Amino acid sequence: MSGEAATIDLERVICRVQELEAAGARGFTLGGGPWPLRGFVVRAPGGVCGYVNRCPHAGHPLNLLPHRFLTADGALILCTAHGALFEKATGLCVAGPCFGQPLQRLALEVRAGYVLLAPEVPLRGTPDE
Repeated sequence: MSGEAATIDLERVICRVQELEAAGARGFTLGGGPWPLRGFVVRAPGGVCGYVNRCPHAGHPLNLLPHRFLTADGALILCTAHGALFEKATGLCVAGPCFGQPLQRLALEVRAGYVLLAPEVPLRGTPDE
C-alpha cells in the first residue's frame, strides 16, 4: 500500500474518481447526527468539483433521483424542481430563477484514485453554518 493511500481519512471519502466517468456526477451524505453534510461531486473540465446539494433559489436539493444532477447531455448541472441550470466548473447559475447566483462550493482532494472532502470542510451542516 502506498503512503498516500495509507493516509486517506475514510470518513471523508466520497467516491472513486472512476465512478464519475459514466454518470458524470454523484451525490453523497457525510457525517452523522441530524445535520449531515449533503452534497454532490461532478466531473468538470480540469477536474472534479464539489457543491452543497442545495438550490440557491429555493433551498431544497437539486436532484429528485439519486445521483441525477446533470442535464440529459451532461453539459450543465440541473435543478430538477424548477429547471435552473448551473455551470459544472463554477456552480454559477446561467439560466432560471436564481440567475447569477452560485451553488455553494466544497473543497475537495483527489488522492490515490479517490475523491475526498478536504479536511477544512465540516462534516455536519454546510460550511457556512
